[in-house]
Amino acid sequence: MTDKNDVRQAALACLLLRDPIEKVAQTQALYQRWQSGELSISQLDFNVPELPGQPDKPELVAPRDLPRRRNNAETGVATLIHAVNHIEFNAINLALDAVARFAGLPDDYYGDWVRVAFEESQHFTLLREHLISLGFEYGSFPAHNGMWEMAQKTHHDPLIRMALVPRVLEARGLDVTPKMMEKLRGTGDLRAVEILEVILREEIGHVAIGTRWFNYLCAQRDVDSLNTFKDLLDNYFDGELRGPFHTEARKQAGFTDAEMALLEGQS
Repeated sequence: MTDKNDVRQAALACLLLRDPIEKVAQTQALYQRWQSGELSISQLDFNVPELPGQPDKPELVAPRDLPRRRNNAETGVATLIHAVNHIEFNAINLALDAVARFAGLPDDYYGDWVRVAFEESQHFTLLREHLISLGFEYGSFPAHNGMWEMAQKTHHDPLIRMALVPRVLEARGLDVTPKMMEKLRGTGDLRAVEILEVILREEIGHVAIGTRWFNYLCAQRDVDSLNTFKDLLDNYFDGELRGPFHTEARKQAGFTDAEMALLEGQS
């Protein structure tokens, strides 16, 4: 039986929506309902499908099969904006999945990830509106599903999810966004730069939430967070991570000096 007043089941309902505009609207409504205190938190384990609801477009291909993004007279910077728009769509789903999938965590955990889902939905909307102003739509270009593949590999354990999705994949956004902003500034697309400034600022907070709950789960299980992070990087990434790293942003997001040294040593 579905309980519409349970935040985890409500998040699951949003997760399964295929239409991006409806997903955004329902995710924002979910956040408002959480803020107003009308939602409870179920401690039940229930079936969360491996794949979220996704629209027919964009066509999803392997990263190696994506056409190289080149600015040209026809598409300009739209392919770059579309790629970031797709990342934000995935990020809505990842936050909703973090709420729906994992039972038995503190209330603040669910509140944090409902807020992340809300902010990711705002990022998605800003980018989509900008894409429309350039003459395109979300779905106009192919995209890849790399972020979701890591979600599938970490669906069995919230500690591993917190370590590897916010603190590795999403933290990569902290590293690459300044260069994207520089490139867009060079093309004269200052609106895109403004949007990415908002996203970078809020993504630091999202990675910090991943750090908070990774450290919480390490403490709860009485394991060393640095050694655990190292082991997970070795197991899931073969010790290979791409730099350079945006050290200042990562430190604001809770990475320690020892963790930054570990990342630098593996890149």
